Amino acid sequence: MSNISLIIEERAASIGNFLVGRLLPFRQKRMVGPFAFIDHMGPISVKDHDNLDVDPHPHIGLSTLTYLFEGELEHKDSIGTIKRITPGAVNFMTAGSGVVHSERIPQGYRESNPNGVLHGLQIWIALPVELEKTPASFVHVNKEDLPSWVEDQVEYTLVAGKALGRESSVPVSSPLYFIEIKSPQAKTINIGDGLYGESALYILQGSVITEGQEFGPKQILIAKDATLCSFEVTAGSIVYIFGGEPLKEQRHLLWNFVASDTKDLQQAKQAWIDQDYEQFPLIPSDNQTYVPFPEPKEGFREKK
Repeated sequence: MSNISLIIEERAASIGNFLVGRLLPFRQKRMVGPFAFIDHMGPISVKDHDNLDVDPHPHIGLSTLTYLFEGELEHKDSIGTIKRITPGAVNFMTAGSGVVHSERIPQGYRESNPNGVLHGLQIWIALPVELEKTPASFVHVNKEDLPSWVEDQVEYTLVAGKALGRESSVPVSSPLYFIEIKSPQAKTINIGDGLYGESALYILQGSVITEGQEFGPKQILIAKDATLCSFEVTAGSIVYIFGGEPLKEQRHLLWNFVASDTKDLQQAKQAWIDQDYEQFPLIPSDNQTYVPFPEPKEGFREKK
């Protein structure tokens, strides 16, 4: 009996000035564990695009996790954080009741890196109900501070959460895991004993073979049972396993907002339109521009 319940293809989506590959949400699978949203950014050459910046925009009810494969971004937010992220490190921001942040190519990066490429993942993790309105916070974790190990010549990094007998220092708010797996050689990976809850596998590079079928880059495989997670990878493959315990209550998404109560979505929407600085303060060092709430258009639906 197959352990694959759903196969999701990466879909193009716009986040302002450039296209990303949207992985979640998907109409048949809104969330995997507490993971509510995943975008694959790039790879995109910085020299060919004058503006890869994401202007100040708001969030509520979630934590954002930024993880880069290549390039650099500078994060600024309304609680005063200014932090550059480089490949392999984690920027982890908890929005709670409300935060505003921007992500931009650092000043001077294009000039000093004419062949630079921006490539990575942007992830939203829904907060438990009791933490949806917690004060905003930010944590940066360096690459060398994440659990990394080699087993049977396969390289593992536990980017966030707890799994496989290890725990990341990224301060997540519910039981989850986000695991990077790099295999220079063709190997069989069997890690189901160390997983729990819902689980999905994203193929960044190479191929995954499971139950006689081969899957390639830009596909997500949703598992029926995380504890049966076993698959083969071809040489040079890079895959990501993410999931965890589902939140008890349904989550709703509206633009950049996540909430268990749709009233909170509408309130946040109006606060941003009204430029309510009590809920969404200005970013002290980046307040000349902002992303307006999108006007309704064909293909745009407010999630109820």
